[in-house]
Amino acid sequence: MVAKTPILIVEDERQIGELVRLNLHREGYQTHLVESGEEALRYLAAHDVLLVVLDLMLPGIDGKEVCRQLKWNQQTRHIPIIMLTAKGEESDIVSGLELGADDYMVKPFSAKVLIARIRKALRCDETMTTRMDSLSHTRIGSIQIDKDRHEVCVNGIPVNMTGSEFKILMFLASRPGFVRTREQIIEATHGSRVVMSSRTVDVHITSLRRKLGEAGDLIETIRGVGYRMEESSRMAGR
Repeated sequence: MVAKTPILIVEDERQIGELVRLNLHREGYQTHLVESGEEALRYLAAHDVLLVVLDLMLPGIDGKEVCRQLKWNQQTRHIPIIMLTAKGEESDIVSGLELGADDYMVKPFSAKVLIARIRKALRCDETMTTRMDSLSHTRIGSIQIDKDRHEVCVNGIPVNMTGSEFKILMFLASRPGFVRTREQIIEATHGSRVVMSSRTVDVHITSLRRKLGEAGDLIETIRGVGYRMEESSRMAGR
């Protein structure tokens, strides 16, 4: 039996929401079901949640806006989000992941696969936390990374990033000079079960470089392989 974990299900179709909740209960997970984006934000403001299963097409505030608000809020940006939606075009998947979602599933879905992805997302979140513990405060050239505050500054000026962008930057910064393939970046930041094209990683990197300005040049492209953080500019502190 899995240790009970509070999971918020945001689904406006009651039948689907109850199906998800029933299957999670069978696996020992504690859940709460809401049917709108407004309800989800109110619940998250008052309760500690470890993961959100989020539909995109919701009445009122849609799932993308819920995701955006969670990932830009210092108190909730760490919460893994699995988008569960009927929108399955690659552009929809890229958009959802760019907003900071940790995984993306298309309806109709397998309950067993959903549960496996939830377990993976929770393990990935724990692994990333452990891996980055030694990088509480890191400086790479003009880039300063504060893991505890989930903040990035360039020359002392704060840079706003999505959850996915922050994870990628931390992953590259964890081993400067080491080449990371696109597949490794996807697995480290979203989990191995995520169906995502390598193009999505390129989109994230392009956005990262743009936000970092001149410091974005520290993220080097290794043609045909992936990316790495320039090693010579690294100065790390604890």
